[in-house]
Amino acid sequence: MDGARTRGHAPALGAIGGMVRGGAPHAILLSGPGGVGKTTLAMDLAAGLLCVHPDVAARPCRDCRACRLLDHDDHPDLHRLAPEGPGGQIVIGGRDAKVRGVRDLIGELVLLPLEGGARVAIVESAHRMNPDAQAAMLKTLEEPPADTTIVLCADDEDRLLPTVRSRCARIRLGPVGVRDIEAILAEHGVADPPLAARLARIAAGRPGVAIAYARAPEAVRARVELARTLLDLLDARPARRLVAMREALPIAIAMSAALEAAATPPAGADDAAGGPGSTRGARRSSRGAAATRAPAPTPTEDEPGPDVPEEEPVEPAVGRAIPAPLRRKAAEILVSVWTDVARDLALAGAGGARSVRDPDLIEELSAAAADLPAGAAAAALGSTERAAMLLAANASPELVLDVLALDWPRRRRAA
Repeated sequence: MDGARTRGHAPALGAIGGMVRGGAPHAILLSGPGGVGKTTLAMDLAAGLLCVHPDVAARPCRDCRACRLLDHDDHPDLHRLAPEGPGGQIVIGGRDAKVRGVRDLIGELVLLPLEGGARVAIVESAHRMNPDAQAAMLKTLEEPPADTTIVLCADDEDRLLPTVRSRCARIRLGPVGVRDIEAILAEHGVADPPLAARLARIAAGRPGVAIAYARAPEAVRARVELARTLLDLLDARPARRLVAMREALPIAIAMSAALEAAATPPAGADDAAGGPGSTRGARRSSRGAAATRAPAPTPTEDEPGPDVPEEEPVEPAVGRAIPAPLRRKAAEILVSVWTDVARDLALAGAGGARSVRDPDLIEELSAAAADLPAGAAAAALGSTERAAMLLAANASPELVLDVLALDWPRRRRAA
């Protein structure tokens, strides 16, 4: 598939190319970490299936009428559904619902294709379908309309019902190589080579995350600040660690807001992982996606921030109330950074400092790792992974962060 825009997933591209040439299954599940390129691969499959080039082996050609419609957000036979609303879920929807949901997508698919050929439906973040939405999708997954392919993109396929997974052909995407991510950043023109090399390592194999960091340098600065805070806590007493958790939340909220804004390009722009822009179906759901975006960073005394609607006050300052969804999102961001710091400490302690996520922190990580008890960094890494699982299971963000902070190792000299 020479016209494909996916990079770094050669086996998956080979499977998609076979589907374009020999017929695609009626339902496909693409799974892998967030930002790894699932939506881009789904769009490449859609481009190949909708392309009308006479040579099937040359699809997608990116030059025929169908490909041009796809690239300009105007192909009527590509339908996309994404999480909407404050909860960031894909709901069952329907005629009387306030947000577009699964029933709306099913209603679109029962109509005849406008271009007279294939039709493709892409469900982004399918792991965020609630149980009712998944149940409503089952019949369509099993017996979709003729010449229709449904693609589910899920960060965590275990959150889908077994009956949903069993009806789909599965392709799993793993992390993308550093060099491939550097090439993707160069293609987008969002980072010079030194910055691209750094962001490719920070992103941990996820091109979409690397592009978001490149578009939001303030998120990179916030990440470094959080990492240095965690390194400072290696010397801190328990009381100070608990206070630091409250102080870190506004930084994590600002980081989340910057990344989500950067990962949501304007209509017609390339998507976060390198693929073409969305279609009309995606534009219909983009209103809901914008509603789930995290608020802007907290205003400071020197730099006032934008006005915030009264019904959703956001004041992420220490001592002020932070809405529960923001606290959970901030905790998830903080734990992800925490996991990287614990991993890097373990690597630095084992002589693998060259493989740390952020090269700018090599000296600090090496100095800290040299002063930790044997096995402490590895144990801390296990604790951060358990914390991420607890957050996914809806545990209290405050309790998870407090326990993680108290379990964080101490330097020998501090102890």
